[in-house]
Amino acid sequence: MMNGGAAETPRTFVKEVKRIVIKVGTAVVTRGDGRLALGRLGALCEQIKELNYQHYEVIVVTSGAVGLGRQRLKYRQLVNSSFADLQKPQDGLDGKACAAVGQNCIMALYDTLFSQLDVTSAQLLVTDSDFRDKEFRKQLKHTIESLMSLRVVPIINENDAVSTRRAPYEDSSGIFWDNDSLAALLALELNADLLVLLSDVEGLYSGPPSDPESKLIRTYIERVHLGGITFGDKSRLGRGGMTAKVKAAVMAAKAGVPVIITSGFDPESILKVLQGDDVGTLFHRDAHLWVKTKETGARDMAVAARECSRRLQALSSEDRKKILLDIANALEANEKVIKVENEADVAAAEQAGMEKSLIARLALKPGKITSLSKSLRVLASMEDPVGHVLKTTELADGLVLEKTSSPLGVLLIVFEARPDALVQIASLAIRSGNGLLLKGGKEARRSNAILHKVITDAIPDHVGRRLIGLVTSRDEIPDLLKLDDVIDLVIPRGSNKLVSTIKASTKIPVLGHADGVCHVYVDKSANMQTAKRIVVDAKVDYPAACNAMETLLVHKDLVSSGGLNELALELRNEGVVLHGGPRASEELSIPEPASLHHEYSSLACTVEIVDDVHAAINYIHGHGSAHTDCIISEDREVAETFLKQVDSAAVFHNASTRFCDGARFGLGAEVGISTSRIHARGPVGVEGLLTTRW
Repeated sequence: MMNGGAAETPRTFVKEVKRIVIKVGTAVVTRGDGRLALGRLGALCEQIKELNYQHYEVIVVTSGAVGLGRQRLKYRQLVNSSFADLQKPQDGLDGKACAAVGQNCIMALYDTLFSQLDVTSAQLLVTDSDFRDKEFRKQLKHTIESLMSLRVVPIINENDAVSTRRAPYEDSSGIFWDNDSLAALLALELNADLLVLLSDVEGLYSGPPSDPESKLIRTYIERVHLGGITFGDKSRLGRGGMTAKVKAAVMAAKAGVPVIITSGFDPESILKVLQGDDVGTLFHRDAHLWVKTKETGARDMAVAARECSRRLQALSSEDRKKILLDIANALEANEKVIKVENEADVAAAEQAGMEKSLIARLALKPGKITSLSKSLRVLASMEDPVGHVLKTTELADGLVLEKTSSPLGVLLIVFEARPDALVQIASLAIRSGNGLLLKGGKEARRSNAILHKVITDAIPDHVGRRLIGLVTSRDEIPDLLKLDDVIDLVIPRGSNKLVSTIKASTKIPVLGHADGVCHVYVDKSANMQTAKRIVVDAKVDYPAACNAMETLLVHKDLVSSGGLNELALELRNEGVVLHGGPRASEELSIPEPASLHHEYSSLACTVEIVDDVHAAINYIHGHGSAHTDCIISEDREVAETFLKQVDSAAVFHNASTRFCDGARFGLGAEVGISTSRIHARGPVGVEGLLTTRW
């Protein structure tokens, strides 16, 4: 899915939900043998109790009475039959009698379960003919609202026992025709904010759920999906099944009530829906505005970003500066909601068992929003980079040629699960006058969505919120990479595999780095106190960062002097796991790494012993990634040799590799760190996003 900024993202509306109608399907209420599914019903009642406690207004429409009544009457028929009677053909049970018995049973069960949870429930039975009476509808609404004001949960069911429908289980005429359509009708009558239809499957699939080729449809778009879905069998025990649910959902959504079909087998399904989790299938009146399809959607998004960027470039320097300041203020004003969404992403990542290094990048630590806002204000205070005269030449009398800085156009940034990168990239794009398309890691989906919304809401209408588009599905990336006539630069921030794949898939210029294998070389002349401080900072300050030290190189003389052991002890005291090259592994009795070119992104690093500065340089060229490398030395000549000969984007003397950062370089922010040798190298700030015009 893509969001160009003009409309809400699909699940953000749930934050405003107050009144919710929950329809419980027969397959949720009962097991395969027709008996009650007590565990599922208990979990459902616990969720409703939690919603009731949080002051949601909950209305339940339940199925299952007929199936439950049939099971009860079959048992009674068996008990009352003689052996001779059982040899005779058995007549089918009357459906209305089943409904009458089942309604009593199911309501007694709901009442018992809710009583245990200190929740009061009430039963209301309705028929299709009742809804033909306007006064009845008015009174029903009044009664339900009175119950909800007392925090009583209304439980509603069609009164099949006295229904006048010609064929109660097949006739689809009338105002409603089953409990799915009844739930949709009640959602409209009661002005509900959301209708949830609980089923025995996760949602609507492109084909029968049992078919491995079928795919779950997250958002239903009528023009895309109508006619392209193959429905499976109808409900095992009830009347509807998925066909009936979709029909009811489409009706309610068109009338303005969002609907989500999701699994009633998940004990937290309703709570997940109200948390904004991407569960089940969403039906929404505005869904066609959110979802673009394939090439057309990708091109529209990129073209819109270019058009908006041209309007941005036409603004005065002060107006562009004001947009950045407004974004900084908006981030601080929305810090609480940003924190909530980010914590949800972190919790989901932890629950999924993701690596600690990824979770570390994902989390917005305390003070991060303040820091990002400060960076935006620094960026805004810098000299306007757009239209800056770089060179003036008078070619002849009265004929003057100027070379000026100019935006590149439209940027596509694919970055890892690091939401703070979204803010930095967006701010640099605005300052440099570029349009922007962003694709963040799926692990940061909620963080990216709220940050994108906060930022684009601060962009004035005369520029357009589609200046910055958020791509939310990786399926769209191949289509975007084809648009070399609209997108001017791709910057991937992620694994070596990601960067290599993108480079092989597009004609668009690609800027970035694949790995961050950074080295610190401690020379024999190094001040050991300085060396220990720098080495610990380079490894421990932020192990998941691309500019963290991954390999420590130590001069051979420091083995006999004890310097190597001092450095190793210092790192171990900080919890760093050490791996050794061929020489260090033997000296320190530590295991060798799988590769000497390895980015740990965690509290681990490789240690190796080298003969001198030239050996250190050769080692870095053989196993490094041309990102950031540093020497710790008090010998100026040795340091100069290292600085001149190490072929990396950033080379430091007596400074931590962590210093390689756009903010620390005074760039205000960075879009990434480039190890390329063309166009931009090292931390890429505003200047790296500009070209020239004559």
